[in-house]
Amino acid sequence: MEECCSTKPKKKEQHTHDHSEGDGHDHSHDTGDKTPFQMFLPAIISFVLLLIGIALDNYIKTEWFTGWVRLVWYLAAYAPVGLPVLKEAYESIIKGDVFSEFFLMGIATVGAFVIGEYPEGVAVMLFYSVGEVFQGMAVSRAKGNIKALLDQRPDEVTIIEASQPKTIKAKETKIGDIIQLKPGEKLALDGELMTESASFNTAALTGESKPDTKTKGEAVLAGMINMNSIALVKVNTAYEDSKLSKILELVQNATAQKAPTELFIRKFAKVYTPIVVFLAIGICLLPYFFVDDYQFRDWLYRALIFLVISCPCALVISIPLGYFGGIGAASRNGILFKGSNFLDSIAEIQNVVMDKTGTMTEGVFKVQEVSINPEFNKDEILKLVNVLESKSTHPVATAIHNYAGEIDHSIPLENVEEIAGHGLKASVNGKELLVGNFKLMDKFNISYDTNHANIVYTLIAIAYDKKFAGYITIADSIKSDAKETVDNLHRMGVKATMLSGDKSTVVKYVADQLGIDSAFGDLLPEDKVNKVKEIKAKSQTVAFVGDGVNDAPVVALSDVGIAMGGLGSDATIETADVVIQDDKPSKIPMAINIGKQTKKIVWQNIVLAFAVKAVVLVLGAGGLATMWEAVFADVGVAMLAILNAVRIQRMKFG
Repeated sequence: MEECCSTKPKKKEQHTHDHSEGDGHDHSHDTGDKTPFQMFLPAIISFVLLLIGIALDNYIKTEWFTGWVRLVWYLAAYAPVGLPVLKEAYESIIKGDVFSEFFLMGIATVGAFVIGEYPEGVAVMLFYSVGEVFQGMAVSRAKGNIKALLDQRPDEVTIIEASQPKTIKAKETKIGDIIQLKPGEKLALDGELMTESASFNTAALTGESKPDTKTKGEAVLAGMINMNSIALVKVNTAYEDSKLSKILELVQNATAQKAPTELFIRKFAKVYTPIVVFLAIGICLLPYFFVDDYQFRDWLYRALIFLVISCPCALVISIPLGYFGGIGAASRNGILFKGSNFLDSIAEIQNVVMDKTGTMTEGVFKVQEVSINPEFNKDEILKLVNVLESKSTHPVATAIHNYAGEIDHSIPLENVEEIAGHGLKASVNGKELLVGNFKLMDKFNISYDTNHANIVYTLIAIAYDKKFAGYITIADSIKSDAKETVDNLHRMGVKATMLSGDKSTVVKYVADQLGIDSAFGDLLPEDKVNKVKEIKAKSQTVAFVGDGVNDAPVVALSDVGIAMGGLGSDATIETADVVIQDDKPSKIPMAINIGKQTKKIVWQNIVLAFAVKAVVLVLGAGGLATMWEAVFADVGVAMLAILNAVRIQRMKFG
């Protein structure tokens, strides 16, 4: 993942996975540009020599295969797989990490040679090394899936300079440059579409393969693929500040945010490994004082078996791999988790609290009715409202602009102020202009005779020169998958609550349509905070879904903050714990399901590893298990855990 954001020509990937964060097990699987055959070649050589040695020992009896010849043969079989591990053990000791698993395997296999169990010593190291290669490939694949999914930017772009196309490095592109995008090409930087219309594949950003048609002046983002005809895009964002850059950074940092389960296993391994080393010494030496027919060789063999079994590799690798898989699976579906800790958190969510506008509704408002009192000039009032609303980013402003037409910038607005949860205030020619909800009218003591409580639509109240001028009704449509979202949440046993600053009648209408458990309207930002506090006071976990900007206090308070519309706001990506990139509410239960499945697989691996190791440890200490059982308890369990962990990468979530 280190090279995700590189603008240099890509090299062959160097895959590493490490357990260096305090667990005492630092793995480095640097595959460089090796093929699978090259990676397995040492193991193949060792395996062939081991099979020949076993055959000469048991089936093809020869006089020459004894003594030093036999020892040298098995040492030759041991060297390809054993020397790299012994080197790693030595380097770990130099760094102060004595109790690494390389050290455990080194002691166990060298000890097997000391007591004459050459084939078993080779076999343990051989299977351990094969397991390490598989582990490295599995982790690299999990990381590679995320990288391949998101590293969508081309290194070069074609810009139009002096009416001629010119190819330059993407990172050298300046704001204001015009990019020429041919059909099938990916856009390298964010910009504004200059051609009349163009269709784009946005799968890299949203997980949605359905083409998205953009018209002139609309925003287009890095990672989008031009579908049909040549398009011109004017760059408006620096290369490193593009939406895709932020997403790449988010996913790169995700693996650094460890889940509590993962952190526990790392701390556990740091304590666990030295304990088993001292227990192994005890198994070897203490029976001398308690057993009549004590044989050092027999008890040393048992201690070596104990060491092989105790290696915590299955846990320390398979658990991070499970979380990598969960993050990758979510990314493929257009859901970005900021860390594996949020996969754990979202799996435990009992309540989803959601905003209305832009979350469960399209956020695309249309003016339904304009009611202006006769004493005012309707056209003049609309011009004033239009220019004031142009100072706001709320979807309502777009609806009014679409209805009223071009903004008259000659109107002298002064002292423009946004009053949170109420609306906008400004001065025009020395007269006060108020545009917002009816709470704004009440706040400034504007009297009105409209019975707004009975109107289902969203209302925009207008006051000019201390008098009520009238209102505009605006309607928003419910998203097509909103009802399915609430139904899926209920099937999971999760309650749905809607909190909105919109009027209560509108909020109740939408909530009734969707089957939402409880809904509250006419809320200020601090009211939303109080509602979430009430839920948390019942010792229940809460995920809040909103735009991540206006609702920052609620996002901070909730156990998991989910932002809708990752394509719409940079601040969304900064604020939330989880970003749903295509605005689809159906991704909320999908995100919860991915969290649940990830946690389930992680705990399956923990139980499997502990159960098998516990049984074989007892058998080994009692002399009932050989090195072969020990190999299964270590490498076999690790492989089973890894195979289980990669399952999540193949699961279908929707």
